[in-house]
Amino acid sequence: MRLSYPSNVKIIQVPCTGRVDILHLLRAIEDGADGVYVAGCLEGECHFIDGNLKARKRVQYVKKTLEEVGIEPERVEMFNLSAGEGPRFAEIAREMSERIKELGPSPLNVKKAA
Repeated sequence: MRLSYPSNVKIIQVPCTGRVDILHLLRAIEDGADGVYVAGCLEGECHFIDGNLKARKRVQYVKKTLEEVGIEPERVEMFNLSAGEGPRFAEIAREMSERIKELGPSPLNVKKAA
C-alpha cells in the first residue's frame, strides 16, 4: 500500500521510540525543524516493554522545556498507533503538518534568517 503524506515530513526510523532522546527532539528544533512528532507503538503494546512510555515522558519534558523558553509546545507531539495503521500514520502526518503551518515558522528559524 502506497501512502501519501506531506513531502515536508522527514521520517527517521528507530528500533523503538524508547531510543528517542530529549536531545534528539531539541536538536531537531534547533537545527531548523518547525515541528517534530514521535509515532510509537500503542500504549501497553511496546515490543520493548516500556519504550513508548519513556518516549512519551521525554516528549512531555521537551514540550515543557519549549514552553519555558517561549516556543509553542504544540510543535512537539507523541502519537501511539500500531504498525498496521499505515493510513492513520499518513493522517497524523497531514494533521501535524497543518498544525505547524498554522503556528508558522519556528521562532528559531526566524532568528536565523535575520
